[in-house]
Amino acid sequence: MGAHRRPRQRAKGGSRARTAATITLAGAATATGLGGGTGHADPQPTAAQVRAKVDKLYQEAEVATEKYNGAKEKADAAEQRLEDLRDEAARKEDRLNSAREALGSVAAAQYRSGGLDPALQLALSADPDRYLDGAAFAERAGSRQQATVGRVRKELRDIEQLRGAARVEAASLKSRRAELKRHRESVTGKLEAARRLLSRLTAEERADVGDRASRSAPGPRESLSASAQAPNSRAAAAVSYAYQKLGSPYVWGATGPNAFDCSGLTQAAYRAAGVSLPRTTYAQIDAGRRVPRSELLPGDLVFFYSGISHVGIYVGKGQMIHAPNPSAPVRVAPVDEMPFAGATRVV
Repeated sequence: MGAHRRPRQRAKGGSRARTAATITLAGAATATGLGGGTGHADPQPTAAQVRAKVDKLYQEAEVATEKYNGAKEKADAAEQRLEDLRDEAARKEDRLNSAREALGSVAAAQYRSGGLDPALQLALSADPDRYLDGAAFAERAGSRQQATVGRVRKELRDIEQLRGAARVEAASLKSRRAELKRHRESVTGKLEAARRLLSRLTAEERADVGDRASRSAPGPRESLSASAQAPNSRAAAAVSYAYQKLGSPYVWGATGPNAFDCSGLTQAAYRAAGVSLPRTTYAQIDAGRRVPRSELLPGDLVFFYSGISHVGIYVGKGQMIHAPNPSAPVRVAPVDEMPFAGATRVV
């Protein structure tokens, strides 16, 4: 019996070993699945779900793009003001130097004749403004020199004011640039997320994301018809420009002539017609007279979403030309493709 039991004990021990190994391997597999993200993976989203998410990301990116455009417009204006302040300060410094040289010449002549005129002290002073504050100078200087001294005093004060304003403008510009960076990162982050989602789709599905509007390219007849129905020649010119740009790529922040974002296209269209529009959708909607949807005419700007984050140019028959997003070029699309927010007649 004893000899018979020993094999059973070994079999029992082997079973325990196999059980432990099985548990160990199962645990390792579970750990690998958790660490690598493959265990209990969420089901892959459908093409329709991906399209919906991509559309949302593109809309969010467009909101960030318009904020970027607005911040860039303000940063550009601040940079121009700073440059103007520096130019004006430089011109005043030139005039100051000329006035001080004139005073120095007079003082040198007086010095050669035996006296050290206060004007010479002014010309040589390391702190002329403080020196000018001395009452004794005004009492001793001649009337002609007093006029020159007055100009010097004014130039000094003007220059200091300009330098102070330039410091404020430089701080503003620094803040604007930081704001630009934040909006740029927001845009690029959302576009990259959209790109990753699109990479999960087949080529046919990706094409469908960017091509859900009218697939038939309008011809010259449609362009002429829309221009003819415009309320005036400038609106007609803007419509004509928009037709010429069909097929141009969407590039966020671009205002043409070869690529556009949505507000960049409308701004460029009216710029070609001799009309200056603000840079952003938020400002463009207030750049003319509001018109109801039922009274739209070619050339009117049509706006979308509650945040006024997208714009197109109406071309008649319920259609607009717009720059949709990075997945599609400038194209004709139905006005009811997006939630309508309002319309403006620029001219």
